[in-house]
Amino acid sequence: MATRITGVRAIATAPQGINLLVVRVDTDQPGLYGLGCATFAYRHLAVQCVVEQYLKPLLLGRDAEAIEEIWQLMHQNAYWRNGPIENNAMSGVDMALWDLKGKLAGMPLYQLLGGKVRQGVPVYRHAEGRDLAALCDDVARLQALGIRHIRCQSGGYGGGAFGPAPAQAAEGAAEGIYLEPRRYMRDTVALFDALRAKLGFDVELCHDVHERLRPADAVRLAQQLEPHQLFFLEDAIPLEEGDWLRRLRAQTSTPLAQGELFNHPFEWRTLIAERLIDFIRVHPSQLGGITPTRKLQVFAEQYGVRTAWHGPGDQSPLGHAANIHLDLAARNFGIQEWSGTEPPNFVIQELSGSGSALQGVFPGLPECRNGFVYANDLPGLGVDLDEAEAAKYPATAGVTTWTQTRLLDGSLALP
Repeated sequence: MATRITGVRAIATAPQGINLLVVRVDTDQPGLYGLGCATFAYRHLAVQCVVEQYLKPLLLGRDAEAIEEIWQLMHQNAYWRNGPIENNAMSGVDMALWDLKGKLAGMPLYQLLGGKVRQGVPVYRHAEGRDLAALCDDVARLQALGIRHIRCQSGGYGGGAFGPAPAQAAEGAAEGIYLEPRRYMRDTVALFDALRAKLGFDVELCHDVHERLRPADAVRLAQQLEPHQLFFLEDAIPLEEGDWLRRLRAQTSTPLAQGELFNHPFEWRTLIAERLIDFIRVHPSQLGGITPTRKLQVFAEQYGVRTAWHGPGDQSPLGHAANIHLDLAARNFGIQEWSGTEPPNFVIQELSGSGSALQGVFPGLPECRNGFVYANDLPGLGVDLDEAEAAKYPATAGVTTWTQTRLLDGSLALP
């Protein structure tokens, strides 16, 4: 007998000052519901509208166990396909259906994906500091927690805090986060010179360019960082200029991670098939949930490309849990970004709240111990939502400032 969908709704909350969006799918079986991540922190109202005004009437009464059918139905129903708003809305439903499937089976999600191929998921964390001393202190803090892979940034992604244009900017330039690309390159190379001199090579280091360089400069930076044996260099090439990855691959041995902004198969298909990247870095809710992300993982496995799913603070614990379950069952797992219990450093000045508030809203959050993250063995994703607690931390719809990145002439740069 089919399990029928009786309700679909989106729940917004911000226990750490970051907008998170969760979709709840209810069924005709008493007490049986699923939860999924639909977080697009900077356009959450648009996603919420798609979920409640378009997907809900489409899905009511349908078989909740027909996950593939429902995903394809949501994908094509609006005719125009893909994009972060639609995909995140679909993700909320898709993850909730997988959560339901696990609860029906009485199994954690990783069992439905074939079972564990590893016991814990190795993670990397973010170290940040305004200067070398502060950065090394943060690295030491993470090493004391057992973290063996650390992403190192100084001054965010090469810019300062949001504010008025600096004195050296063009007259009349607007407020923003100001970036000087060549200076950022020099500072980054000097930073890793100093880090390796101080830390040695027993710790794995990463760095995120965040697409803020022109491709020719990204090639030069990757070459200059080769002596430091990075675990990977992330998003060195802007999404819109992916053809440059052929040239970058040909001119550096630095491992490359790419894909945080991807949401369409054409954006990764060639990069994987031609082995132009070493790690695929997609944000699973940006793709549309567990269903397409699992397909991408299996595709990448055929070409020796490893996974490194995006796992930032602007992702709900349900999204983090989905990452961990996928990681546990993936043969081509590489590393997992982990910000599951704290806000991301690059927007920390805009945030309030604490990790304990997040855990109160989302009981069952996966736990990080000695450098590994462990999913609990509850059925489905293993994470619940306390709606009474969630209501204490309402989401807001203010103007996003950290993406307003500018060059000294006052023009906008990619964030």
